[in-house]
Amino acid sequence: MAQTQPFMASCAELPQPLNVLGERITVLVDSGRSGGLELFRQQGDAGQGPPPHAHEWDETFYIVTGEVEIGAGDLSQRLGPGAVAHVPAGVTHWFRFVTDGEMISVTSRAGASRLFGALDAAIKAGATEKQALIPVILENGAVLRVAPQSARQATAEF
Repeated sequence: MAQTQPFMASCAELPQPLNVLGERITVLVDSGRSGGLELFRQQGDAGQGPPPHAHEWDETFYIVTGEVEIGAGDLSQRLGPGAVAHVPAGVTHWFRFVTDGEMISVTSRAGASRLFGALDAAIKAGATEKQALIPVILENGAVLRVAPQSARQATAEF
C-alpha cells in the first residue's frame, strides 16, 4: 500500500458540495488522500437528515452552527454549537437538523465519500423519489433500519 503524503487545500481548492438527501456535503478529505479517515462539511436546512441507518465505519459529528437532533442506539439528544456525538460502526443512528445548521463529520475509514457521491449522482440523473435512492444506499455500504419509536416522528418524511 502506498504511503500517504502530507497535503493542504485552501477553500478555493475544495470540491463543490454534493446533494445528499437535501443536505449539502463537501468532501474535505477522502480516504484516498488520508489513507483512512474521511472528513466532511455537512450543511442542512431545518428538517433535513438521513433515515435510521448503520454502516461499517465509525462516525463523529461536531456541531458548528444551528441545532441538530441526533439519535444513536438508545440515545437521542438535541445538540448545539460545540457539541460532539460519536457513533461506532454498526450502531443504528439518524439525525435531523432542527434549525438550519452545519456540522463537521469524520469517519474512521473509507465508505462515506463513495456513498455520498453515488447519492449525488443518482439525484443528478433524475432520482427524485427518496424510495428510488434506497438501492443506491444499500449498494454503497449502508443498511437502512426501522426507526425506533423516538426517531419515527423525526424521520417520517423518508
